[in-house]
Amino acid sequence: MAISQFTVQPLLDTDTVRVRDVVCSGQCRHRSEEECTSATHLVFPHRGVFVRHVGRNDAVAEANQLLFFNVAEAYRISHPVEGGDACLDLVVEEAQLLELAPKEQLRSGATPAFRRQRRRIDPRAQALVALLRHSLSRNVAETLEAETLALTLVRRSLGERTSHVAGASPGRQKLVDRAKLVLSSDLSRRWTLAEIAAEVGVSPVYLTQVFQQVEAMPLYRYHLRLRLARALDLLGCYDNLTTLGMDLGFSSHSHFSSAFRQVYGRTPAEFQRSIKPR
Repeated sequence: MAISQFTVQPLLDTDTVRVRDVVCSGQCRHRSEEECTSATHLVFPHRGVFVRHVGRNDAVAEANQLLFFNVAEAYRISHPVEGGDACLDLVVEEAQLLELAPKEQLRSGATPAFRRQRRRIDPRAQALVALLRHSLSRNVAETLEAETLALTLVRRSLGERTSHVAGASPGRQKLVDRAKLVLSSDLSRRWTLAEIAAEVGVSPVYLTQVFQQVEAMPLYRYHLRLRLARALDLLGCYDNLTTLGMDLGFSSHSHFSSAFRQVYGRTPAEFQRSIKPR
């Protein structure tokens, strides 16, 4: 894949953890050439969407997911939806990662590598991604605080009670992934169930049943989580929060603020204040 597609902003580099913000323009619509990494990366998408292909296994990468890029594991990337993507990329020192990761999630061996490509993360982890990224990019967080935030994010994302691994058949997982790509193609659109079902080629009833089984939450709630995660990403760029809410398809500022507070425990204005220089 052409290096020119990427913009990499180093945010933190210590003996314990390295944090980067990686932006990809998404020029590679079809599968890229094979790539691999020299260390295991934990990748948190916070904007846009892409698909990661490992052998015959595909994973849609969006803001509700954590992806594992295992050391020396070949993969390809594609961008079926325009707009590119941006991800917070973490590399945790090997001994620390082995201590943080539950053993049942890891393959056997001295070097940490995960059994699955992805895990779904909860709203608290999404908020930590945004807080870590905004704080470091604005020089708000000192090194010790940033390291602590990063390790807390990893611990929460790997925790059994705060993450989810789909247990459905490959066919049902592919159907759900197609629905995610449809939603990600236009986050601000007020989709109807019939429109999404038509896009993926199944009935609305079947789609709702399968999505609930695979993701352990209703389709509408998953879509809401994607929109609110986009809001977390954009809070540093908007002065007018009413405009931000309207741009993301919310009917009013109060609707946006109420939904945000219900998921993240504080209002958009309160979160915005937390990432401003002290």
